[in-house]
Amino acid sequence: MNISFLRTEDLTRAASITFDNMRVYYQQFAPAWDVSKVFEATLELENYDIIFQQQVVGVMRLQLNDDCYVLRDLQIIDSAKNKGIGRASLNEAKRRALNANLNTLTLRVFESSPAVAFYERNGFVIQSEDERFFNMIAKIS
Repeated sequence: MNISFLRTEDLTRAASITFDNMRVYYQQFAPAWDVSKVFEATLELENYDIIFQQQVVGVMRLQLNDDCYVLRDLQIIDSAKNKGIGRASLNEAKRRALNANLNTLTLRVFESSPAVAFYERNGFVIQSEDERFFNMIAKIS
């Protein structure tokens, strides 16, 4: 499978992918959010286009903290789901964490998201939770 990760040049397109995928959650929890708010919230992150068959099929956002790498966002367009792209993206995030000499990758996901099961299948465990989110962690080596 030929998947690559390139620094995002079109942050508006990346924000649109995120907004489209997360629309149901924004409507429920943050109705004032739109593509421009997603754009602003992600400017300071490491934004990567996910390329599959020479097309942008998603976006992955990472943030380097002192003691861990944070997967801030992983969004894949519907037509590209269930092709191993999500797993490849997680492996890329883990590789980047190891390259930064870190052995933990963390993320935050809505408790009601079907992505929770995906993350659990890929080595993440729930570390804590609040009224809406699971904070998940994966030890990597």
